[in-house]
Amino acid sequence: MSEYIIKNGHVFDPTQGIKGDKADIAIKDGKIIKDSEVSSKAKVIDAKGKTVMAGAIEIHAHIAGPKVNLGRIYRPEDKLFTYQSTTANTRMAGGFSIPTTFKTGYEYAKMGYTTAMEAAMPPLFSRHVHEEMRDTPIIDEGAYPVFGNNWFVMEYLKNKEIENTAAYCAWLLRATKGFAIKLVNPGGTEAWGWGLNCLSVDDPVPYFDITPAEIIKGLIEANEYLGLPHSIHIHPNNLGNPGNYTTTLDTLKLSAGYKAKNKFGREQVMHLTHTQFHSYGGDTWANFESKAKEIMDFVNKAKNVTIDTGNVTLDETTTMTADGPFEHHLTELNHLKWANVDVELETAAGIVPYIYSPSISVCGIQWAIGLELALMAKDPMRCFITTDHPNAGPFTRYPRVIKWLMSNKARQDQIKAFKNSDKVVSATNIAGMDRELSLYDIAQMTRAGPAKSLGIPSMFGGLKPGMDADVVVYDFNPDKPSAPDQIEAAFSRAAHVFKSGIEVVTNGEVVNNGHKRTLWVNAKTKENPQVMRDVQEKFIKYYSVTQANYEALGHHIVPNPYAIEVDATQ
Repeated sequence: MSEYIIKNGHVFDPTQGIKGDKADIAIKDGKIIKDSEVSSKAKVIDAKGKTVMAGAIEIHAHIAGPKVNLGRIYRPEDKLFTYQSTTANTRMAGGFSIPTTFKTGYEYAKMGYTTAMEAAMPPLFSRHVHEEMRDTPIIDEGAYPVFGNNWFVMEYLKNKEIENTAAYCAWLLRATKGFAIKLVNPGGTEAWGWGLNCLSVDDPVPYFDITPAEIIKGLIEANEYLGLPHSIHIHPNNLGNPGNYTTTLDTLKLSAGYKAKNKFGREQVMHLTHTQFHSYGGDTWANFESKAKEIMDFVNKAKNVTIDTGNVTLDETTTMTADGPFEHHLTELNHLKWANVDVELETAAGIVPYIYSPSISVCGIQWAIGLELALMAKDPMRCFITTDHPNAGPFTRYPRVIKWLMSNKARQDQIKAFKNSDKVVSATNIAGMDRELSLYDIAQMTRAGPAKSLGIPSMFGGLKPGMDADVVVYDFNPDKPSAPDQIEAAFSRAAHVFKSGIEVVTNGEVVNNGHKRTLWVNAKTKENPQVMRDVQEKFIKYYSVTQANYEALGHHIVPNPYAIEVDATQ
């Protein structure tokens, strides 16, 4: 059935300013159409007393690629008691904090997510990333190649060669079928190869004679030179350490004076990711405290910045990041097993299990900081809900995070459940915050906002006629009082999910694997012989693979990939 009409639901659509009005949503041939254009043959979905939104968009998660796959191998205990057997429409799947590819697609879809972005793709392993994304059912996906510790980038920026940097970034995006320019601990991961780190934006990177500040500013300029759909997507230096909010503010200040130059609707030049991990005060874990207010005071005024939250979900999980030195630091703190890998010329990664225990005050303070960021956001179109999956907790806990944000009672109940609740309250602002986000706020933070930030607001994130028919119906009546757990239950198991016009979930169960796509940017610049010579030379001298075996080819990605054209040749 390719034609549907969803009738009488409470529609929340920030792209049209609809805040819960009863309206009908019509679908035909994969697109939203006017309800007057639907035929009598359309299947009717009765959404009376239910909430209707566009499909949700995951802007930052670790769901495909070598470190995710290593995490699955490295933590067999993560699979205990979490397997689901095959059904007529699904395959056997398992895993909690690092689910299998199949379960990743199924679980996102059940919650009403229809698009997800892999947040850190090592260019050398782009083929592997695309193979895993190809195996992930239902949801559209894209990936961000990492650039912040790339040898080419650091050498070009050291010499102030912005055009060469941009040309290299464009080539790498095409070669890896990547979507955006990602920075992880800029300069610091390269320093880790020398047993060092960059804890401030002014620390020198060994050998390359460049600072994180110069890398960040240079990649902002390259990104805007190319006019890419998304801004630079940055994991700042000094993640996870008490007092790191000053480094975060120094990073955010580097966005000053830059204006977005693109045709895709985004306004920001910097996206700051998993902000919770970068909003810490104090100078030891003994006086650790929230600095969410200081961070959000800046973000609320900086119209050219977007953020995502990185909410702690109070679970056992698996941390994994290209921030190699942080993972070594973490294993020294919790003494659990640790894996580390260096990716030649490009990046690194580390993996460490972690338990966010309600009996540990630091974990409670981290929980509060993530919520404070969202509750302090004056513009929900620039603040997005994430858990930095799986680092602060699995993405399957999004319904729980939404419950905490929408219900002050749920937050107060959780505060009371902490073993050291007095310390959590004294170190944070959460106990005195009575704001409760609305369904419209949630639609901004999980749909329209991420779509605009990614530069794809004409396709995703809304319910305007002509947009992709990614539509979700939740069994949640906004006209009736509800208990906090009803919020979590509704967002955990959607009543109906349509992906590109195909009904993929009914009553919380997968009924169809849909027709997914790979999103990537086909960035073009004027011919640059120097950059191509540099690429060829370094492949011969340094890489362990040939250039011909490096690029992600068509057969590594899903059929009919969706390429967003960018032309900076003018």
